[in-house]
Amino acid sequence: MQLSFALFVSTLTVADASVRRELSFEKVAGYTPASQVTDHCAIDLDQAAMEVQLALKTPEAFANARAIYNDGGNSKSYATVSLTDAGGLAAAMTKGDPILANNAEGTQVPGKAYGDYAAGSKEIKVQYVTSDVQESYVGCQVGGLVTTTTTGCFEPVGVMAIGDPLVEHPYAYDVLSQNNNGRSIAGFSTSAGKKMMSCDNCPYTDFKYFYEYYGMEDYAHHWIESAFDGTKTTFKNGNADFSTESYDGKAEYIKKGAAYLNIFMYVIREWEDALDDCQDSCIDCNDSSAHAWDEGVCFYTGSMEGTDGAGNGKLLYALGDKRCKNFKTCGESGTDLEGTSKVNHDLIDLMNTGQFQLQQGECNKARTTTQAINKMMYIPMIQGSLRYAYKVSKLQGQEKEKAEGAVFTAAVLPRIHAASAEAAKTIYENMKVGAATTDIDAVKAAYESTYENLGITCEDVGGLWLEAESKYYPGMEPCTNEERLTARGADSAGSRLGMSVVSSLVASVFMYLYL
Repeated sequence: MQLSFALFVSTLTVADASVRRELSFEKVAGYTPASQVTDHCAIDLDQAAMEVQLALKTPEAFANARAIYNDGGNSKSYATVSLTDAGGLAAAMTKGDPILANNAEGTQVPGKAYGDYAAGSKEIKVQYVTSDVQESYVGCQVGGLVTTTTTGCFEPVGVMAIGDPLVEHPYAYDVLSQNNNGRSIAGFSTSAGKKMMSCDNCPYTDFKYFYEYYGMEDYAHHWIESAFDGTKTTFKNGNADFSTESYDGKAEYIKKGAAYLNIFMYVIREWEDALDDCQDSCIDCNDSSAHAWDEGVCFYTGSMEGTDGAGNGKLLYALGDKRCKNFKTCGESGTDLEGTSKVNHDLIDLMNTGQFQLQQGECNKARTTTQAINKMMYIPMIQGSLRYAYKVSKLQGQEKEKAEGAVFTAAVLPRIHAASAEAAKTIYENMKVGAATTDIDAVKAAYESTYENLGITCEDVGGLWLEAESKYYPGMEPCTNEERLTARGADSAGSRLGMSVVSSLVASVFMYLYL
């Protein structure tokens, strides 16, 4: 067998930072990444596969969904192979060292060492190399998936060429049980303590809100696993009892919890990680920082939105575009009922700006941009909570609607609590899992009382739109600045803002960038 090291090199030379800066990567929902992140963007394929199973609402399908949630299938694919020659690995390997083997059809598949391995090792993990093209980023997708792709997996028994220079080793493994994934939606939460609470610059501000409210580092994972089990959570605050919920409710708690609890906070983690790595005033020092930033964008958008953001995604970007149609906050001005949400228009601009600032070593400017981004990401979840509060309060919403309202609320409640414990208590009592009644007026007023602290305004959130009559639902019109001030018990004579705080932040960031 002839395994070509040149093939591997041609695939991986772009790992060199100086080469990568000259490449043009596919856009991600209008954002231009500076590094290869196709594998990261693919996390939404796990979300989509999980939702397919949850929609079937059977014990077997829920077990399948749980496996996908915990084990992944589409991101950071690797094979665990046994080297069958007597001496094992001929020489020590370092993470990222090149590896080649054939697939079942005899086509060469490039891989790389998943970790460091000593000479003589008998078992190694080999990560599949991904391409720059999202549509065909990797050909081995197994993990916890029900529907797998194995055409790009290593053949079950063969010869693997390892290292530089390449040394051939016979190997064997099971294609379906030993092709796994190093990235999963569950992992975004189970690793939170290490990556958001205990790192050098931790705890990160937004994660601290959630940790202090829920009292757990892996609060998102605990929420979802409790929903799968049909048990009660054991949070410090904001508990949920899933014991009486049917598949209708559990499906909402799980799929929305995965996107808006697990993935949401990990997006913020990537922004913060990028800032941690940023070196001031050094143009050639911040490739790793910009790469972390690119990863955050991918976890926000996913792969299904396409290059222009016009796709049908499953993550936070998609939520912004869904809710803007309900609250008349679509378009660049935030006054339309169709198209891309103002939140996403502004966020993509800010994401591109933040990337440029990091590449230029403008770390303080990038931090200002990050703060603006983080504030905006809460807006669609507040809209979701308000929408379902109204459905339950005024439109006889049943278990599904109650569940959707509860999970949107859980995804924003710790931030509300940091602004006002009283407002958070009111919202929780009305929107919690199993709430006896829901008072939309009380919920709306409680949210509005915190907008100033959150750095958003009434205009940013908008009002719940009644499409059939081309007007807002009664009582769900966008609040005014005076109403917001009254809701928090302040003097209502404050001046009305002509531009939202968030829009002002966007403008300020751009002005600051070019001063």
